[in-house]
Amino acid sequence: MASHQNGQHQYGVTEPLSTAGPTEADLARDRELDKFLVEAGLYESQEESMLREEVLGHLDQIVKLWVKKISISRGYSDQVVQEANAKIFTFGSYRLGVHGPGTDIDTLCIGPRHATREEDFFIVLHNMLLEMPEVTELHPVPDAHVPILKFKFKGISIDLLYARLALWVIPEDLDISQESILCNVDEQSVRSLNGCRVTDQILRLVPNIQTFRTTLRCMKLWAKRRGVYSNVTGFLGGVNWALLVARICQLYPNAVPSMLVSRFFRVYTQWRWPNPVMLCEIEEGSLGLPVWDPRKNPRDRLHLMPIITPAYPCMNSSYNVSTSTLRVMTEQFESANEVCKQAVEMKQADWSALFETYPFFEAYKNYLQIDIMAADQDDLRAWKGWVESRLRQLTLKIERDTFGMLQCHPYPCEFVDPSKQVQNTAFFMGLQRRQGVPIREGQQFDIRGTVDEFRHSVSSYCYRKPGMCIYVSHVRRKQIPVFVFPDGVRPPRPSRIGLPSSKSGSPGSKGGSPPSKQGQLGDENDDVPRQGTKRGAEMPLEGVTEVPQKLRAQSLDSAIGLSVSRARAASISSAAVGPGDLATDELDDIPLSNTHKRVSDVPLDKLSDSFKKQRSPTGSYILTRTSSGRSEDELEDSAPKRTVNGQSTMVSKSGLVSISVNGSKTGHISTNRSILEERSKGRGFMESQVRPGHTDNGSIDELE
Repeated sequence: MASHQNGQHQYGVTEPLSTAGPTEADLARDRELDKFLVEAGLYESQEESMLREEVLGHLDQIVKLWVKKISISRGYSDQVVQEANAKIFTFGSYRLGVHGPGTDIDTLCIGPRHATREEDFFIVLHNMLLEMPEVTELHPVPDAHVPILKFKFKGISIDLLYARLALWVIPEDLDISQESILCNVDEQSVRSLNGCRVTDQILRLVPNIQTFRTTLRCMKLWAKRRGVYSNVTGFLGGVNWALLVARICQLYPNAVPSMLVSRFFRVYTQWRWPNPVMLCEIEEGSLGLPVWDPRKNPRDRLHLMPIITPAYPCMNSSYNVSTSTLRVMTEQFESANEVCKQAVEMKQADWSALFETYPFFEAYKNYLQIDIMAADQDDLRAWKGWVESRLRQLTLKIERDTFGMLQCHPYPCEFVDPSKQVQNTAFFMGLQRRQGVPIREGQQFDIRGTVDEFRHSVSSYCYRKPGMCIYVSHVRRKQIPVFVFPDGVRPPRPSRIGLPSSKSGSPGSKGGSPPSKQGQLGDENDDVPRQGTKRGAEMPLEGVTEVPQKLRAQSLDSAIGLSVSRARAASISSAAVGPGDLATDELDDIPLSNTHKRVSDVPLDKLSDSFKKQRSPTGSYILTRTSSGRSEDELEDSAPKRTVNGQSTMVSKSGLVSISVNGSKTGHISTNRSILEERSKGRGFMESQVRPGHTDNGSIDELE
């Protein structure tokens, strides 16, 4: 909340960190930044701007006709019909003034008490829009956390929410900033109203609106190019980035955008999460609505990266952030901070160095590929939206089922395979071993059970139609399909000579960017055996997970999570892959079932030649053990917390009652064996038998 102290206008909950203005060098960098943003195409043309205003005007007229139509159908008098009204408000990037070419417009329709959401908004208004030739790609999402109608009007994308007020007549001069507007309003309407209320409050709480807008444009561009712009997959969305930027503007009220971009990374690299980011004090309000308060609400204590909205009721806008996505964003902040310090401020590079696209498909050795297909474009749009909303749950389930030892990096971009005859799109997720965890021989993970659980969850989609399919497969870096690359051409792999080590980063990168930190960049011959390698940690995934075709065809012995002996492993090595590669880790602290006969228990001379030659198939989901720290599924699992290696996690409802850590370094997990066996059979840790729905190469078949 703003206050006056010593003649200075204070914004936010603390005093500014600095009130210094820009130097000549700062102004020069600011002009360069403006030029870069223009060349990057972040500003729309005058024609598109006028078209947006025209579309909003038409939409406002449509909802007014809609309310009058409803009033007539209810049998109200002519006077009531004449006074019936609805209004359109905007929020999000358009209201903040940071939208670009082709971006959608977040809109809110506010209607009277007799216009219902379920029947009138999602049926009557939906049908009115469906009959209009200007409206295309109409897609209702009534079951969303915030119910929404998505469509295009004259080519402009519209996201339309609905709030039903406890008023018979909606006045044209309605002020939604007043707290009284929330009286006798249902929870979904409160969420919808808060989009507009938060946006307006942000603009009131920043010292300079134009400076805020330019800085926010920069941060949104950076986040999209670095793959961390997506609320639905567990990163940050538009309102989150706006709140983070607004707080930096409060801390440096006289800075120009070039200064604020640099200060952004400097501040959030040092931020001690989960301390919350707030633009003003949290007010309890007079309506008794729940607000974010970890002292009173246990679920609020689980939030990893709280970014609090400034309008009553104050909420955490970033509750979707998980351990894995927070790790990714923290690494990106650190890398960008070093680029700003050494490249931009010291004039060693221009602004383009900060906004380079993140090389996601070079950063990891192993990926999950989620292919989504449907019969036509409309079905694909609906099906894809549902699956994408569940990807965050897949990340949390993998973290949970691997006890936080497998780190996931969901990539928020989608890709289309033009070679397929059906409508399709694909998402990818990077997988890696948790950094700093000792590698032990024969330790592997089978996440097939986790993927099965995800598939069953996705199959609950109530609007699913014939042709809506999903396939999940494990692919290696060199097997990434070419359609993910620009122009469908796989870029040449860099030579290993001169590549930074796992402890060194790219120029100007503290600790290195994620790829170099993980030591994962190798040549195309990563899996070619190399003579003289002795360390088991340098073996490829094939060398650690050899499974003969004969064994895979059998029932009990088809578990792919078999380990080879150390002597055998020493003879199967790879070409210069660094420690920390997911494909080279050895894991062995999850006990196997007594019915399993491990390959390491079989003498080498008893192994068949076919076994010695056979490599593990792609898509087997047997991944060397990796991790993220804490994994909680706050939406599905609100059980008590437990502690593993100092990390606070959730105890799953599935019966894992207690867990203890034997040794601070080994991370060996011991628990009630019967409970672990019962849980693990469903997760793929114990008897990893062949499950229906899996193809011969371990990928997932179409949903039943």
